[in-house]
Amino acid sequence: MTDAADRRPVAVYTDVEDTDPAPGIALLEAQGFEVRVLGTRDPAAIVAGAQDADALLPGYAAVTREMIAALPRLKVVALMSMGFDYVDVEAATEHGVWVTNVPGAATEEVATHALALLLASARQLPFYTASATPDRWNERAASPPPRLSEQTLGILGLGRIGREFARLAGPLFGRVLGYDPMLPDTPEIVADLGRLGIERASLEEVRAASDALSLHMPLTPETTGMVDAGFLAAMPAGSRLINVSRGGLLDNAALVDALDRGNLAGAALDVLDQEPPAAGHPLVGRDDVVLTPHIAYFSRFTEGEYVRVQAQNAVDAVREGAPEAPVNRV
Repeated sequence: MTDAADRRPVAVYTDVEDTDPAPGIALLEAQGFEVRVLGTRDPAAIVAGAQDADALLPGYAAVTREMIAALPRLKVVALMSMGFDYVDVEAATEHGVWVTNVPGAATEEVATHALALLLASARQLPFYTASATPDRWNERAASPPPRLSEQTLGILGLGRIGREFARLAGPLFGRVLGYDPMLPDTPEIVADLGRLGIERASLEEVRAASDALSLHMPLTPETTGMVDAGFLAAMPAGSRLINVSRGGLLDNAALVDALDRGNLAGAALDVLDQEPPAAGHPLVGRDDVVLTPHIAYFSRFTEGEYVRVQAQNAVDAVREGAPEAPVNRV
C-alpha cells in the first residue's frame, strides 16, 4: 500500500474545448502532479472523474456546492478566467477549498477590446461595412455618428480593466466619469484617477450623463440584472452601452426594448446571458448591436498565460498551502 506521504497530488482538468492545456499539464507534471483531462462540463462526470483530485481546473464548467462536497481531497479550484461567478465560492470556503483566478493577465486585451467595440458602435461600422458595395455606396445610416470629443464617457467599475480602458478611451472624449463603490478613496487612488482624467461620481450621476457607458463590474448578487429597464430609461437619449464583463449584468429584454424605442443608439457586447446564444437570441444579428463571442481576453499572449497562471495557482495551493491569486481565504 502506498503511504499517504508518498502519494502524488492529482490535478483534474474538466473542459478544455477551446484551449490547449499542454503548457499547464507540463508545469503540473514537472511539480510531481498526476494530471487527468476529463473533457466535460457534466457535473456527475466531473465528480466521478475527480474523486481523488487535489486540484480542479475548470474551463467553463460550473462548480457547485454539491460538487465541492462530493470531492473529499479537493484543495483548490483553479480558474482560467478573471470572473468566478460560476463557482460556489461560499461553499468552497466552508470546505477549506481555495478558489483562484487570473487577475491582470488580460487587462490590456479586455480594455483594448472594449475600446474597439465602442468605436465600432459609435462609427456605425456594422452598417457601413455592409453598405460598402457598388449598389449601396452612397447610403447613410438613419442618423450620423457623434463627435466623441463632444460627449461624456462613463465607466462603471474602476479596477485594473476599467482604469486601463479610461487611459485608452478617455482622450477621445470631452469628459470621463467613473463609479466604483469598492474602490477606496486613498490619496494614491485619487492621484491615479486624476492622472487618468476620471471624475469620480455616483452611479446615478454617471448613468444620467454618459453618452457612452462601459461596464467593468463583476457579476455578484448585487450587480446581477442591475442594467434593467429603469436604469436604461435614465440614460441619455441616443447613448450607447458597452459590456465586456458579464452578460448577467444586463436585462436583455430591457436592452432590446431600449434599442427598439431608440432611447439607446446602440450596444456593443462581448458577453451574453447565454453562451453560445440560442437560435433567435434577440441581441444577435441586429444592426445596432456590435457583438463578439466572448473573446475580449484573447491574444497570442493570454492564450498561453491563462493556462500557465491557472496551473501555477494549483501548484501553489497544493504544494505551498496558499496560491498567489486567491478569490477567497481558507
